[in-house]
Amino acid sequence: MDFVSTERAPRAIGPYSQAIVADGLIFTAGQIALDPDSGEVVAGGVAEQTERVLANLRAVLEAAGSDLGAVVKTTVFLIDMNDFKAMNEVYARAFGDHRPARSTVAVAALPRGVRVEIDVIARRGR
Repeated sequence: MDFVSTERAPRAIGPYSQAIVADGLIFTAGQIALDPDSGEVVAGGVAEQTERVLANLRAVLEAAGSDLGAVVKTTVFLIDMNDFKAMNEVYARAFGDHRPARSTVAVAALPRGVRVEIDVIARRGR
């Protein structure tokens, strides 16, 4: 297994890695809307938070030798399913014509009070 770390995404603050590469697949940790430079949650609602989450995921995937076009599965965690439409619009722009499998679940709470968290599984390579 290869452990992935990049300063272009929030650093792991616990006993986990930003991502692990195993057997040609990349498994990312869930990303939330933290600015990697300040360590603070980005301002705005779920759309702005989703933009930051996807930027963080791009950075982790790039550090692992991949990109959003190689994502095969995503899991989206929302604290309010009423945020689905706004999250989905940002998500659709980020992935373009690429349509990975996706699960979206509502949860009671997320770290730092954010509204969205996303993790991905991707193929290594572009």
